[in-house]
Amino acid sequence: MRVLVVEDFSPIRKAVVQGLREAGFAVDEAADGESALWHAQSGEHDVIVLDLMLPKIDGATVLKTLRQKQCPAHILVLTAKDSPDDKVEGLESGADDYLVKPFHFPELLARVRSLVRRKYAVKGTTLHVADLDVDTRNRIVRRGGERVDLSGREYAFLEYLALNADRTVSRSDIWEHVYDFNASLESNVVDVIIARLRAKIERPGRPQLIHTKRGQGYFLGLVRRPGEDA
Repeated sequence: MRVLVVEDFSPIRKAVVQGLREAGFAVDEAADGESALWHAQSGEHDVIVLDLMLPKIDGATVLKTLRQKQCPAHILVLTAKDSPDDKVEGLESGADDYLVKPFHFPELLARVRSLVRRKYAVKGTTLHVADLDVDTRNRIVRRGGERVDLSGREYAFLEYLALNADRTVSRSDIWEHVYDFNASLESNVVDVIIARLRAKIERPGRPQLIHTKRGQGYFLGLVRRPGEDA
């Protein structure tokens, strides 16, 4: 999943960016409010981690502007402002969550993961698609109880497909949510990784789970033939 980290204090920003990348997220970063608005409106972020005290354009204005423009990303406010009134104002202005500095990174990571699940209307940390289980907390995949070893990029693709189970997602959708702004990619990278996933996920004698809709994209789920029980 793709996250935008907006923080003007470089040590905090770099630490959060590195931690999120190590946890498997594609991450963009901005050091001021003007850059934050540009990034937020130029990419499909699932979560935005937003400091309030920013140069050029303050974080509260960024938050209100994004909500006025109906930005679909969930926004986690990360700030030193810790009074109850500050929290209420942040949440009433459109924030989905509020975390006060100083903070422990594992808590921030847990909150980001929670916001991703909320965005895709997922309750638990394990996604189930037929006999495929995707443990989003530990990044472990099993089919029929048997562990499937995936690379980090393969896992990111599968997780996005699982979060959108039974819905068709286009190549550009996958690209926007799995790669950050600075990624330099071959035009067929999505097709290549989908092929690798099929080779590792599909099993002889079991229903096919990864499907192609010609001209539209891919989806993860079961396709039932006429006459089969629902």
